[in-house]
Amino acid sequence: MSATDTVGDWRPCTPARHQLAEGARWHDGRLWYVDLLRGDLYRWSGLFDGPPEAVLSLGMPLGAVAPVAEPAGGWVAAAGDGVALLRPGDPPVWLARPARRADRAMRMNDGVCDPAGRFWAGSMDVGAASGAGGLYRVDTDGSVHQVLDGLTVPNGPVFSTDGRLMYLADSAQGTITRHTVDPATGVLVGTEVFVRFAVREGRPDGMTVDDRGDLWVALWGGGEVRCYGPDGSVRRSISVPTLHPSSVAFGGGRMFVTTARHRLGRPGRLAGAVLTRPSRVTAPAALAFA
Repeated sequence: MSATDTVGDWRPCTPARHQLAEGARWHDGRLWYVDLLRGDLYRWSGLFDGPPEAVLSLGMPLGAVAPVAEPAGGWVAAAGDGVALLRPGDPPVWLARPARRADRAMRMNDGVCDPAGRFWAGSMDVGAASGAGGLYRVDTDGSVHQVLDGLTVPNGPVFSTDGRLMYLADSAQGTITRHTVDPATGVLVGTEVFVRFAVREGRPDGMTVDDRGDLWVALWGGGEVRCYGPDGSVRRSISVPTLHPSSVAFGGGRMFVTTARHRLGRPGRLAGAVLTRPSRVTAPAALAFA
C-alpha cells in the first residue's frame, strides 16, 4: 500500500480492487464482505499488512450473508436465485429458491437478520426490470415467506435494535421506506416513505443502523455516505473517494465502506476497494440466524 492510496482519513483495507464489493458486516471481531458478482465471501482481520482471506467461492452471485447461531455455525446467504446455508468446503443447503422463474432471469441481492433471528433478503431481475423483485423473510424454522413485491433493486433491509422498525432501500426508485414490524411474528404492520433521493444525490444502496438508532446509507453514484436521524433529518454526510460506495459497517473503532468498479467506464485507483477510517460511531455486530 502506497502513501498515495490514502485520501483524507480513508485508506483501503487491502490491495484488492473488486468488481462489486458489497454486504459489509462486522462479526466475530472481523470485517466480512462479498464480491457479489463473483460469488466470493471474504474476511479481513483488521491488520493492514495482509490481504483479506477468501472464505468461500460459490460460483454464482452472492448478495449477502449473515452468521448462523452456534452450535450450527456457518452462514445463511442470499445467493443465486435463493436462500442457502453455507459452510466452507460444503455444497449449499438450499432453504428455498424464491427468485427462480421461468419467464425471466432473477437473482437475490442484499440480506440481513433481525433481532429475533429471522433472515430477510430481496430479489431482483438481473437487468433491473422495474417491479420484478420482492422481499422475503426466512423464519427460524427455515420456512420462507414473501412479504413485499413490486420492488426493483432492493437493498437492506436493516432493523432498529428493538426490531420494531425496518428500513428498506429500492436503489432503482431512489427511495428508502420505513416499515413497522411486529417483532414477535415478523409481519409488517405499517409502511411510509422515509427518504426520497434526487438523481444527482446518488442511489441508496447498503445501509446500517448504529447504536443511537441513526441510519447510515451508502449512496451509489454519489460518492457519499449519509447519516439520517429517526426523524428523517440529515445528521452527517461523509465523502468517499470513489463514485460507487455500496455498503457501510462499523466495528473495532472503524468505519468500513465497500465500493465497486462495476459500471464505471474509467474507474479510479480506489474504485472497488474496501475503505476504512477511524470512527467513534458504534453499531451492533451482525445478528445471527437462529
